[in-house]
Amino acid sequence: MGPHRPSRRAPPPPPDPDAGLWRGRSVARRFVSPDGMTVLVGRTAADNDVLSLQLGAPRDFWLHVAAESGSHVVVRNPEGLERLPRETERLAAALAARYSKARRGGRVAVHLTTCAEVSKPRGLPPGQVVLGRYRTVHALPSEGQRGPGDDCREGGHRDEGRVPAKDEGDEKDEEVP
Repeated sequence: MGPHRPSRRAPPPPPDPDAGLWRGRSVARRFVSPDGMTVLVGRTAADNDVLSLQLGAPRDFWLHVAAESGSHVVVRNPEGLERLPRETERLAAALAARYSKARRGGRVAVHLTTCAEVSKPRGLPPGQVVLGRYRTVHALPSEGQRGPGDDCREGGHRDEGRVPAKDEGDEKDEEVP
């Protein structure tokens, strides 16, 4: 009998937050905003968790449609901006609305915060998170349609992410023109 060799699996490739890749697989659709910022949209509830809690840096911006199931949206923020540029905010909010169960409605409320304010207490189902401080903007799902400048990797998507009702939200309503 020959020597027994343990099976060795190659380590997973490093994450690539700008491409929305985690352990070698895409967990997000990728868009580029008019301001040149990378906007990532989660594909499934489990991918939403990875996107928001693993790939998203604390200062990255995070968006999700209010009171409905939908994708988590992360806007990469390598420059550490305090506030999103207007056009990027408009696109990201529209994408959050478009990739949600509210996509067929009119203007919808979208929560906006940073990834540092997103947490997942033990026991919550995939895609469900709790927010600390956030503000609310409003957007039309149709404004999130792909344009000629968008870089989008397509794939399957299930709208399962969900943000529970706010407990401690520091909410301000703002209209995004």
